[in-house]
Amino acid sequence: MKTPRRHMFRWQITIQEYRGNMPIAHNAGNIHKNANGHSRWALANTHDIPAYVPLEEEPQIPIEGIDITDIWKEFFEEVREPYNPDKNCHILTSLLDKD
Repeated sequence: MKTPRRHMFRWQITIQEYRGNMPIAHNAGNIHKNANGHSRWALANTHDIPAYVPLEEEPQIPIEGIDITDIWKEFFEEVREPYNPDKNCHILTSLLDKD
């Protein structure tokens, strides 16, 4: 629901054909245990209904990326260098050497 005004307008459209033929009473809060389908069903937001609200278009954001295949060896060399002096990191450096 965008705004309460939109919701109330849809309600008025729905019940206007019954105007004068039946009493309409508002029950607020916890008193309102007998809600019917008209107060709960959402209407489609289409051009043919008077309560139509045009949807805002999201701005188009171009997706830009980089290809890491050019920096692949440089990246692993940067990661490998700090671990070379540490003898306990032999497994990690050997895994990096496979690529």
